[in-house]
Amino acid sequence: MSGFLFTVAVLFVVLGVLIFIHEFGHYWAAKRFGVWVHRFSVGMGKPVKALSFQRGETEWAISWLPLGGYVKMASSEEDPSSSVLEGGHSADVPADRVFEAKPVWQRMIIILAGVTLNALFAWVVFTGLAWKNGRQFDPTTTIGRVDAAMLPPEAAELATVPAGTRITAVDGEPVDSWDEIRERIATGDRNEIGLTFEGRAPIVISLHRDALAERGKVAIAIEPQQRAVIGALSPSYPAERAGLQPGDSIVAINGQPIAQWYDAVGLIKASGGTELRLDLVRDGAPLTVAVVPKLEREFPSDTSSAMIGRIGASPLRPFQTESLGFVGALRVGTELTISSAGAIVRTFRGLATRKVATTEIGGPIMIGQMAAQQARAGIEPLLAFMALISMNLAVVNLLPIPVLDGGAFLILLAEGIIRRPLPTRVREVISLVGLGMILLIMFVAFKNDIMRLLGQ
Repeated sequence: MSGFLFTVAVLFVVLGVLIFIHEFGHYWAAKRFGVWVHRFSVGMGKPVKALSFQRGETEWAISWLPLGGYVKMASSEEDPSSSVLEGGHSADVPADRVFEAKPVWQRMIIILAGVTLNALFAWVVFTGLAWKNGRQFDPTTTIGRVDAAMLPPEAAELATVPAGTRITAVDGEPVDSWDEIRERIATGDRNEIGLTFEGRAPIVISLHRDALAERGKVAIAIEPQQRAVIGALSPSYPAERAGLQPGDSIVAINGQPIAQWYDAVGLIKASGGTELRLDLVRDGAPLTVAVVPKLEREFPSDTSSAMIGRIGASPLRPFQTESLGFVGALRVGTELTISSAGAIVRTFRGLATRKVATTEIGGPIMIGQMAAQQARAGIEPLLAFMALISMNLAVVNLLPIPVLDGGAFLILLAEGIIRRPLPTRVREVISLVGLGMILLIMFVAFKNDIMRLLGQ
């Protein structure tokens, strides 16, 4: 299967599963409270007849527009925005089974059931992976190199920190792993990043807490000390096909000495897909292997994209594994669920404070490319990625935008407070405004995806 077809296939699977989970939450809650459900659809617009079937009162469908999904419940009034997005539907149903006939609290539960199931899916995946694999972490706190070109201007002083320097604390809190260092730099809740080193003066970087792109650059630019030893190979990638093996030490590429893993990565990325000569040491004996890197698109933290060389080899890292019992896995799964939701909230907060540019919004194309990368790495990385996207769907749907679950919830809350439905005309206007906002967001996301593909 070609790279493009594989990406499309993975995208449809990932989004299809997560949309189904979300809409099933609405469907289950609606049926639980006796609401008539006309249609359950993955995709928007008119259903594809060949991919649809009737089961009882509900039509189960895949619709033409492969974005989102919906549960079409019986309503006493036709919403103009739903007519556009859901293809409309008319059918006579008992008066007590329409959505508006149910108490406000039941309608609130129905509205929130989708995001609840998305969050529950993420929590189950995070917990399950933690229970199976334990907690893996890199105990290194020693800097291997600082990529000065990636540092934002506010952090330029970090380029003066030499390799071999140990980080002892971030924002005054001691650190004992590289994972902890990166997380605190990227997600700190202060408007500065304080780094404490062993044997040299601390550095304080003035960066707003919502400047997520710049914080991400700092977290990535500081890289841990890492030997140029192959730890694992990706199936069907050039390194595997060329006969490289885990445990091989890379000592030179095209005659250039390699001291750390990053030296090798830099040369491979910049290869342009031309053949490289790797000088290795395997079981104490020298060996030379020719490898032609595969060109793939990379999405740096600065919203642009570039074609880089990859050979499908990952370094031998000194990971330590902390075994977790069921209770420990529940704790880690809960922490990961909360932190992933928090990262998304910080992104929207950054957009509101203009610390995050709209160019950083990604759409289906970027999701598909990232999902394909995770799928090639294995089922567990793909599941972890799906959990992150599931939390993204949950948080995004809670935004107070009409048409989304958060906007619908606020309307119900208002009706509950005033103890009567909002006027029909008001709800129509609100729905159409919400539809316009969603279409604008979709336009920006697609535009950004296309600009990344073009390398701009």
